[in-house]
Amino acid sequence: MNKVIINGADNAPNRVLLAHGAGAGMEHAVMACLATGLADEQIQVIRFEFPFMQKTRQDGRRRPPDRAPALLACWQEMATQFAHPRLFLAGKSLGGRMASLVVDKLSGDELRANELAADAPAAKGLILLGFPFTPPNKPEQFRGEHLANLMTPTLLVQGERDNFGNKAAVQGYDLSPQIHTMWVTDGDHSFSPRKASGTNLDQNLSAIVAAMRSFILER
Repeated sequence: MNKVIINGADNAPNRVLLAHGAGAGMEHAVMACLATGLADEQIQVIRFEFPFMQKTRQDGRRRPPDRAPALLACWQEMATQFAHPRLFLAGKSLGGRMASLVVDKLSGDELRANELAADAPAAKGLILLGFPFTPPNKPEQFRGEHLANLMTPTLLVQGERDNFGNKAAVQGYDLSPQIHTMWVTDGDHSFSPRKASGTNLDQNLSAIVAAMRSFILER
């Protein structure tokens, strides 16, 4: 069974499943800050790890991410295991990209009837934390085509100077009208700003938590 970290009340009316990125697991400082900052009596946050990160935790050896089928299967398994009337999928970088590939299959009665069992878990919304649109300096390797047709209400949280998709680049992409973008002030892929920006990482993370909370409670 996948080990999880749970913050927030068990009877909270909203639940967020939060997946990590390719380079750091669920205990990373940014992941922990977002989860603990968001969780309370209204929102429960459940962090989990993909199989490759579970193996790294066991033996200490860094390894590349699993292939997409395994990552998507993990997301579907966790959404089923932690089904909730108001379930939100969230993920940092790789975790968010994989969530965006599975979320529409967990949303909407018509999709659920056509593609999943009638009792499949539904997702109320999606939160993308630093979406990896392209590898750094490789704009030809675009990985966001499917976002143009996304049907699930989505909050995209993106650093203004993220080298996987900065503000100038992302504003030129074809994104679904269901996607609302929050720009993180001078943030890089980890949301860290430069000293001269007038903000700091703690302030940026607090702003992200506030935006996530509003998105969840307003759905």
